[in-house]
Amino acid sequence: MAQVKLQGPCKAPLELQVQATLKANADPKQLSADIEWLTVNYIDRFTLSGGGIFDGQGKATGLKIIARIPKVVAIFPTKLFHVNVNGCKNLTFIRVNITAPPESINTDGIHVARSSNVNITDCVIGTGDDCISIGDELEQLHITRVTCGPGHGISVGSLGKTPGEKPVVGVYVKNCTFINTDNGVRVKTWPASHQGVVTDLHYEDIIVQNVTNPIVIDQVYCPYNQCNKDLPSQVKISKVSIKNVRGTSRTQDAVLLLCSKGVPCEGVEIGDIDIAYNGKEGPAKSRCENVKPTFVGKQNPPVCAGAQSA
Repeated sequence: MAQVKLQGPCKAPLELQVQATLKANADPKQLSADIEWLTVNYIDRFTLSGGGIFDGQGKATGLKIIARIPKVVAIFPTKLFHVNVNGCKNLTFIRVNITAPPESINTDGIHVARSSNVNITDCVIGTGDDCISIGDELEQLHITRVTCGPGHGISVGSLGKTPGEKPVVGVYVKNCTFINTDNGVRVKTWPASHQGVVTDLHYEDIIVQNVTNPIVIDQVYCPYNQCNKDLPSQVKISKVSIKNVRGTSRTQDAVLLLCSKGVPCEGVEIGDIDIAYNGKEGPAKSRCENVKPTFVGKQNPPVCAGAQSA
C-alpha cells in the first residue's frame, strides 16, 4: 500500500471499511519521510472500521509494527508514532490493538495533542515507547480499559521544551492495566522549561504488574542530558488524583512525585495505593519533592512520609 491521504472537507458521513491486511512498503526509502502512511484530514463524521490490519512492515529494519483496527478514526504513520491525533474533536477509539517490539524506538501507540473530547476504550497497546502519549493543547481525554505492555506507560508530556505550549486540561485514566512496562501513569516536564499548565488529571482503578515505576511525576525529565537540571521546570501541575493503584513494582521506586521547585505541584490527592516490591534491596518506597499531597485510605508504601493526611 502506498502513502494515502483522505482529505475533505466533506458534507456527509463517511465510513472506510478495511477487512484485509494492508502492508506498507517494506523499503523505508520508498516512503516520503514527511508524509504519513495513511492520513485523514479535514473530515467530519468519519469512521474507520472492519477488523482489518495495518502492517507497517517494520521487519525490514528488524521491527514488526502492526495495528489492528476494528473501529477507529485516526491518522496512521508508518514511522515513529503508530497513530497521531492532531487537531481533532469528538474522536473515539474502540478495540484497537497496536503491536511493536519493546526495542523499537519512539513507536508511541497513540499520540494525542491539540484535540478535545477524545476517548480510548478497550484497547491493547504494546510498543517500544509510550502506549499513549499526551501533548499540549488537550482538553478532555478519557482512557478506559486499556492494557499497556510492553512500553513506557501512559504519559502526559514531555512538556515545556517549546515556547507557547497550551494547557493540558482533563485527563481521565480508569480501569487500565500495565504489564512489564517501564512506567505506569506518568507526567513528565523538562527542567529549565518554558511556562505551561497541566491540570485536572485523574487516575483510578489501575493494576500494575512488574512495572519499573508504577506512579511517576517527573519534572526533571532530561533524557541524554539535553538540558540544565539546575533550573526548575515552569510547567505548573495541579488538581491530580491517583486512587486505587494495586500490583507489583519491578524496582523499589513504586511512587515518585518529583515536582518543580519553581512551581510546586498543588492539589495532589493520593488514595488506596498498594504496590509491592519483593527484591532483595527491601520493600517498596516513595520519593517526593515539592509536593504536599492529601491522602485517603491505605498507602503502601507510605507516600511522602510526613505530609498531612486528609
